[in-house]
Amino acid sequence: MLARFLVAALAGVALALAYEPVAVAYLMPLSLAAYALCTREVRSRAGLAVGLVFGAAFYFPHIYWMSPSIGLPAWLALAFVETLFYGALGAVSPVLQRLRSWPAWLAAAWVAMETIRATWPFSGMPWGRLGFGVVDTPLAPALAYVGVNGVSLLVALMGFLLARVVVSSRGDERRFSLAAVVLVTAAAAAPTFVPWTLATTGRTTVAAVQGNVPGRGDDVLLDVEQLTQNHVDATVALAERVSSGESPRPDFVVWPENSTARDPFEDASINAGIRQAAQAIGVPVLVGAIVDAGEQHVLNEGIVWDPVTGAGDRYAKRHPVAYGEYIPLRSVLPDSLVNSGQLARIPRDMLSGSRTTPLSIAGVKVADSICFDIAYDDGIKVQVDRGAQLLTVQTSNASFIFTDQVEQQFAITRARAIESGRYVVVAATNGVSGVIAPDGTVVDRTQRRTQDVVLETVDLKSGVTPGLEVGEVLRATTPWIAVVGVLWGILVRRRASHADGQPSRAPQAAEPKTPRHDQDLRV
Repeated sequence: MLARFLVAALAGVALALAYEPVAVAYLMPLSLAAYALCTREVRSRAGLAVGLVFGAAFYFPHIYWMSPSIGLPAWLALAFVETLFYGALGAVSPVLQRLRSWPAWLAAAWVAMETIRATWPFSGMPWGRLGFGVVDTPLAPALAYVGVNGVSLLVALMGFLLARVVVSSRGDERRFSLAAVVLVTAAAAAPTFVPWTLATTGRTTVAAVQGNVPGRGDDVLLDVEQLTQNHVDATVALAERVSSGESPRPDFVVWPENSTARDPFEDASINAGIRQAAQAIGVPVLVGAIVDAGEQHVLNEGIVWDPVTGAGDRYAKRHPVAYGEYIPLRSVLPDSLVNSGQLARIPRDMLSGSRTTPLSIAGVKVADSICFDIAYDDGIKVQVDRGAQLLTVQTSNASFIFTDQVEQQFAITRARAIESGRYVVVAATNGVSGVIAPDGTVVDRTQRRTQDVVLETVDLKSGVTPGLEVGEVLRATTPWIAVVGVLWGILVRRRASHADGQPSRAPQAAEPKTPRHDQDLRV
């Protein structure tokens, strides 16, 4: 077992290296092949242990950015919870590998694991999905065809088929497995030659304002008045360039999340600043604001602020971050914990938004996402289904500005652009802001910890890519497919045990053995 633990740990680290800042995506299939081999022909409890080692070696490095930004306890707690999912999959992997087509069953179970941990417990954690790691590979165009979940399935299938090549005992079986690897890889890369494109229905010019954060740059609450003023100043400066003919006039402007970290309907000075900026530029501004929702709650909203009529259409963040923007189980936690450290910065819990229709901004239907929302499957699709022509991301990465989280989130956003077939406009408080094309190409982007404005004319798109539809189907069905596979694997073991005249039990981890007859395990 020691050798299995060592290989699993190396495989987990390799998977972490597939994402930013290293971003060697080609390590993903190799890492998953090792995961399958290490959890093969062992008891489920041994598979659990191996899966935990793999998960810890992957997830602790993958989200290490939480430690210096949010705090050591938050990083340890979240990484530990996510590690449990890889352990649970390791426990069922030996069962699924009893089936003849086990690479497909295990790949479906992998996607099921990713989709479940992305939404549970509490608001879940979608970071580290395989589909987010392919934006700079030939597999990227497949996101428009099969979505993030579908690409995760393809990458997992490639890895598990490689593992099957290793364990194949007969020449014909090995050749078949190699052919399957080639076929799946070719199918996954085929969209590179026939990329999916949506119809263009018009064009619009958008400005993304990055006002910058006062002080060191990692605390939006340090000086909330100056934070808003920075965005006002950048917008007014843009208006002056427009008036002089130096820059084209945008149709609307996007400010980031937390560009007003205090309720603009309650704070007169912040309200006046927003009105000044909107009137100077003369077009609607999508403002990122923290808005009071009673004495115990707040909302994180994108508010369409018209230069004449003021505040209008709103989008509220769908997925607030547990223990970052709200405290689950607050009522049962001791006051000493709630009122200390990072949790003391959350005096009121943030409520979840439920909007399903796009915002209407200057005649454009805009699907908005706020920060981590972009990593979840549900918010974008429901807005695209209702006619969204363009995606915007309002984000405040200030807490993570000195970490790799910023680049990881930008890569996720690029994946969403390809999956949805639409341009994405990103506005961040102090980095990284930018515009991303439907093929994932970065049209323009800012540097961190600077005040800057990205101004681009982009196409408006209509229709829904197959990727959004396929991704939703896989999100709903793969957990049930995994359950069926596990039950089938248990049944196969019982049949094989009865045929051998032995009690039903898995082989010992230290003495793996090949079934006496291949047909006993084939379904």
